[in-house]
Amino acid sequence: MSSEATFPITLTVAGDPRLARLVRMTAANVGALCSMSVDRIEDIRMAAEEAFIFGCTAVDCDDITIKFDVDETHVGMTITFGDQATVDENDQAAVYAELILASVCDSYEKTAAPLTLSLDLKADI
Repeated sequence: MSSEATFPITLTVAGDPRLARLVRMTAANVGALCSMSVDRIEDIRMAAEEAFIFGCTAVDCDDITIKFDVDETHVGMTITFGDQATVDENDQAAVYAELILASVCDSYEKTAAPLTLSLDLKADI
């Protein structure tokens, strides 16, 4: 992969926890496109799964869209939950997910209207 190449990949799935494996496996394959160690690929799998489960349990929405942006140096994920998605900030699932995402990702940001999670994980190799 050239240093200037980026590969946008978009995955849209129903907000059903049974689809978490699909999200994890997609994230792992995206991480393999980057120069990530096995441990770092595990981090991206965990981040993708936590963000997805957050959407399934703490957010009122039908579909969850994950846009992956990958190059040799990082994998970025932008997770959107729809224009009308809302979350209860006191929900334990939301609090737990934010704790995990903030500790695993190099950068983590949550914005409202539309509710979006932006994650970035740097390559370690």
